[in-house]
Amino acid sequence: MVSLGSTSPFFPPLRDIMVRLGEDWLLTRVVTDVFPSLLRMFAGFAIALVIGVGLGAVLGRQPLVARALNPVLQFGRALPATALVPVSIVLMGIGDTPKIALIAFVTVFPVMLNTIDGVRNVDLVLEDVCGTYRLTRKQRLLNVQLPAAGPQILAGMRIALSVAFVMMVVTELVAATNGIGYVTLQAQQNFHVTLMWSGMLLLGILGVLINGLFILVERRMLRWYKQDSGE
Repeated sequence: MVSLGSTSPFFPPLRDIMVRLGEDWLLTRVVTDVFPSLLRMFAGFAIALVIGVGLGAVLGRQPLVARALNPVLQFGRALPATALVPVSIVLMGIGDTPKIALIAFVTVFPVMLNTIDGVRNVDLVLEDVCGTYRLTRKQRLLNVQLPAAGPQILAGMRIALSVAFVMMVVTELVAATNGIGYVTLQAQQNFHVTLMWSGMLLLGILGVLINGLFILVERRMLRWYKQDSGE
């Protein structure tokens, strides 16, 4: 309602933005730009999930190795994500591969570090039960340690998913040929203000939907945990 009578070329009415969102993004660009962006994001996130949980589980059970690698992990974690974009372009070019690799690299640390802490802090009673039943290391890891560390692992996944969403946009702002971030930047540079604002609105809607979907999955996976804690 506030923007309904707007005549500013930089702040078009919300109605015009919504029309552009439906006609341009949801009809014309959904295949050429929206799907490729989401595919790159989820591909990088999936790679980070596999590496982060796998490596985190190993380091969580091997404290000496974890301490030896800790300086490297902390260095990689501290690297500014946006500063790595030109490096990835130099090393791997401008295709989908460097974008996916960069998203995976940046998002692997929250998952891995949370997995390390979760596996390392498994209740000692559970460890004693595993010893009583003479479970193998693989059985302990898959059936006891990882499920017990589930709440912390999913907390790291939520952080990683947010980072992956941001990096999806960042990687498309430089040396890209498609994607939501690329189209939004091109619209800004060519003074297509309505298209720019509709791109920003689309990103906000996607962010809310992805976060909401993850919350539903998290609640389902941690149903046992919430019931035990009385939530």
